Amino acid sequence: MKSQTSNNRETISCWAGLWRAGSVSALLLVVIIIATGIVFAIEPQPLDGTALDWFILFQKNPLLGLVESELLMILYVIVSMPVALSLYILLRSVNPSWMIVYLVLGLLGVMCFIAARPAFEMLSLSKGYATATSETEKAIFLAAGQTLVATFHGTAFHISYILGSITGLIISIVLLQSNIFGKAFAYVRIASSICDFGLYIPVIGIYLSMLSVLFLFVWNIMIARRLWQLAKYGLEENVYKFDNGPLPETQM
Repeated sequence: MKSQTSNNRETISCWAGLWRAGSVSALLLVVIIIATGIVFAIEPQPLDGTALDWFILFQKNPLLGLVESELLMILYVIVSMPVALSLYILLRSVNPSWMIVYLVLGLLGVMCFIAARPAFEMLSLSKGYATATSETEKAIFLAAGQTLVATFHGTAFHISYILGSITGLIISIVLLQSNIFGKAFAYVRIASSICDFGLYIPVIGIYLSMLSVLFLFVWNIMIARRLWQLAKYGLEENVYKFDNGPLPETQM
């Protein structure tokens, strides 16, 4: 039977292109977090607002309305897939059972989040409301918009949010068993996942969830750097020698 280190060497060599894609994707996640944070700081979301509040926002600035509807976060979960796939390929030999659960739950979470963020639907309804010629038509658009507001805070969102936290804990457990990543990777992701659940704590919950984003920000940077190192090893296999030792810089 091949050792984990031997399997790791072969895997890293074969999938260098995916590691580069995952590294670039992780950096894009960092950029998206920064961009979203800046927009929300300048123009806070009308999270407690009605459909009319959202319509006014879209009519004032359609692009801002889309961003406030978390269009960038939809992009975030899509861009995160190359990272998730990279981690699955890298770590499936470490714990195949948990890694397939991680990948499946991650995909389910992405689909739920996209369903919970009807940004373009709200844009369309806001346009319809603006051009409505009667109070009856406006009432119809408002009712439809209020349904989308409920969707924004509804079941699909909470499923995606909880699944994101659970997959974070799963990947952390596997990271602790691997010699490809250092323990710091696992600890930072565990911190992010635990703080995620702060959203459900009254009063201070929002601050804990913001702390979770900070940990995730750091983790994405760490993952981007590590995947780039692995891509380099795959392209320049003669640079590193792994006879019996760990892969390079796993102590990070």
